[in-house]
Amino acid sequence: MSTASQPQPQPGAPARSRSAAAIGWALTIGLNIVAPILTYGALTDHGWSEFTALLLSGVWPVLDTVVNLVWHRKLDEFAVITLFFLALTAVVSLVGAHSTRALLIKDSAVTGLSGALFLGSLFAPKPLMFYFGRRFATDGTPEGAAWWNGMWRFEGFRAVMRRMTIVWGVSYIVESITRVVLSYVLATGTMVVVSPILIYGTLGLLAVWTMRTAKRSRADGAARMAAAAATPGAAPVAGAGPAGA
Repeated sequence: MSTASQPQPQPGAPARSRSAAAIGWALTIGLNIVAPILTYGALTDHGWSEFTALLLSGVWPVLDTVVNLVWHRKLDEFAVITLFFLALTAVVSLVGAHSTRALLIKDSAVTGLSGALFLGSLFAPKPLMFYFGRRFATDGTPEGAAWWNGMWRFEGFRAVMRRMTIVWGVSYIVESITRVVLSYVLATGTMVVVSPILIYGTLGLLAVWTMRTAKRSRADGAARMAAAAATPGAAPVAGAGPAGA
């Protein structure tokens, strides 16, 4: 049997640095989720306006980008995307009316624009979820990044990245429209509580769906490779999914 007829193996992920992965996850969650919520609560409790508290709580994600820039000593695509989102948030927040309700609506608009950016990235060489996956499915080491970059050559992997990008983009647009409508229906004080629930609830559901999709794609890929290996003269099998997402 010729070598060309053998299944093309999907490379396994390199050994992960557990400490590096744990620190990365702790910083990402702490600075992007926990710190902004605590900051908003502390500032409003001490008499700061809701508008100012919402604006200042956005400083923490900037710090997360700076920490990762110093840690990895390079500005990767994920950091550039994060900075773009932050700049977009700042610009949208500063224009127009500065009431709390207006800021909530503007925040929803940013989410909608983010969803549109996800969908727009489908026309780029690599969709946004490829870069998000590389950030969260690896430990951030050069070996982990190189492995993730190499997975792009597999058709199945590319299909999964694009499907994830579509789901995230559509979900954020729907979530944005929902929050805009609720901002006019609910009282401002109620919406301040409901808004983060919608934001992080949507994010949590998307994260769970993404992990399950990645796990299912790995299992499907392994099954197809096993079937091809058991079939004499079978054509090469391309990788079917993100082996480490």
